[in-house]
Amino acid sequence: MTAQYESARREFAWDRPDHYNFARDTVDRLARERPGQRAMLWVDDSGTERELDFNHFSERSSRVANMLAAAGVRRGDRVVVLLTRQVAWWEVVTACLKMGAVAAPGTTQLSAKDIAYRVGAAEAVCVVTDASCADKVDAVAADCDTLHSRILVGGAREGWIDYDGASVSASAAFTPVDTAAEEDALCYFTSGTTGYPKMCIHNHLYALGHETTGRYWLDLSDDDLHWNISDTGWAKAAWSSYFAPWLRGAALFVHHTSGFDPAASLAMFGRYPITSFCGAPTVYRMFVQQPLADYAFDKLRSCVGAGEPLNPEVIERWRRATGLTIRDGYGQTETTLLCGNMLDVAARPGSMGKPSPGIELAVIDDAGNPLPPGAEGDVAVRVKPAPPLGLFKEYRGQPEKTAACFRGDWYITGDRARCDEDGYFWFVSRADDVILSAGYRIGPFEVESALLEHPAVIESAVVASPDPDRGEVVKAFIVLAGGYEAGPELEREIKDHVKRVTAPYKYPRKIAFVEELPKTVSGKIRRVELRDAEWRE
Repeated sequence: MTAQYESARREFAWDRPDHYNFARDTVDRLARERPGQRAMLWVDDSGTERELDFNHFSERSSRVANMLAAAGVRRGDRVVVLLTRQVAWWEVVTACLKMGAVAAPGTTQLSAKDIAYRVGAAEAVCVVTDASCADKVDAVAADCDTLHSRILVGGAREGWIDYDGASVSASAAFTPVDTAAEEDALCYFTSGTTGYPKMCIHNHLYALGHETTGRYWLDLSDDDLHWNISDTGWAKAAWSSYFAPWLRGAALFVHHTSGFDPAASLAMFGRYPITSFCGAPTVYRMFVQQPLADYAFDKLRSCVGAGEPLNPEVIERWRRATGLTIRDGYGQTETTLLCGNMLDVAARPGSMGKPSPGIELAVIDDAGNPLPPGAEGDVAVRVKPAPPLGLFKEYRGQPEKTAACFRGDWYITGDRARCDEDGYFWFVSRADDVILSAGYRIGPFEVESALLEHPAVIESAVVASPDPDRGEVVKAFIVLAGGYEAGPELEREIKDHVKRVTAPYKYPRKIAFVEELPKTVSGKIRRVELRDAEWRE
């Protein structure tokens, strides 16, 4: 079986068309060629079920594109999309691609301040959301100079366009824009070590770059029903809930729920014919705490995990219950799948797997030289003479941060790893201080900024702390201002404060009150010292 993978690696070549539009070249094409074929099975907690074909998304995206155009959205404009797993999310993103607008998805957990930053940084002209974020958008709209249209899904509101009514009345006739391959298509905000989130820009070929994700890792075909548990605000949704499955003609299973319940989620495998599943390690860790023998997995044939390394013991417990090995994969907001435990290659639990076809991956030293097996170094992707499809264009407005990602012929992922004699990659650590908690990417600067808005906090340092369920959680080391006393009540107050002023998933689940923070001679806080102490303990 390994021979199939090696053959794919040797023979694979990227298709690099000069023009490409996923909405036209995949969604509309599938609607024409496979009338009636299921594209999505959508269910919610109340028992509602909707089975939708590709024609639905082809037609609805055309109507939504006309609605957006009537609202003043033009080719190249940015549209912030803040929706949960409603069908409208897929309709709006497809419509943006179809008309040449740039979709900027975000989680509905964002605070009003977060939304204002994203709208302002992207110079967005339109926000599409529902009641969960409407108040927050209204609270900052006056400060967002470029924002001229607000569209509400699931109801009517003064000053907003009614998505349901306006899209239904819009024409179903729309000629897709013949977008150039290098035109902007998506804008994702990704947290870093310093400063507010960076705008990661992808071109239209990014979608086509997920051909390898869908073919070699997810191993999807047109008779699969694929379920990816991911917030629609993260790039993982673009990977596994949109581009990769539909490029392969597979249908999506979508469970629209207010919160993750491991027991309710496990019941879905017996209730619906789900054949393929993708989840963050946190999901699997919570799954294996349930009585797995009580659940049916008759149709399930493939399971993958991504976001952080998954514990080998969790992989083994899942295998004993289902007969299936969870195959880890590795990539970033800035890329498609870089490497993974492919279905036709023997998986090595705990490994990142082997490079995807079309990707030349290496562990390199500071001079850009590939290191021998077993040596730790920077995970890097060769980008010369031509980068692989799916690599981001730039961090918009931050050329110095874009340039810092490249070293000679290589793109540097910011992760450290080693490669063994057989070509499997093994994660060692991140090269920065970004925290990966339950699939969320959290920058310490954002949390520290929120903490400093509390009058009790005079200084803080935020690091990753190990957690058996979430992999990592946010821990804050806090120096108190005079007049405040450390204790459980103040700790609760500070946690609640962070939840209010920034997205709730960023709040510090652990807090330590300290007299001082470790610093360099020049006065910079040494987060690495605090983080290393956490993991040693």
